Amino acid sequence: MGDTEDMADAQRVEIGFEGGQVISVRLRDDELKDLRKQVEKGGWYDVKTEDGVLALYVGKVAFLRIDSGDHRVGFSLSQPG
Repeated sequence: MGDTEDMADAQRVEIGFEGGQVISVRLRDDELKDLRKQVEKGGWYDVKTEDGVLALYVGKVAFLRIDSGDHRVGFSLSQPG
């Protein structure tokens, strides 16, 4: 598979830092797993995104928000119950 196909399977991840800054990137599952492992270790880490390589100091990461892929627009048809 090429890079374009790989990123088509990527999901949106928001990386939040101490101080409130947030970076939104698209990552493949393997890149997300690697990032999560590195956040536990700390230090600098290069993340490969669809836009290029992002060098992060993961010691300042406060949260990772991972898009569920369930996009809901409008009203729900489910009945309360």
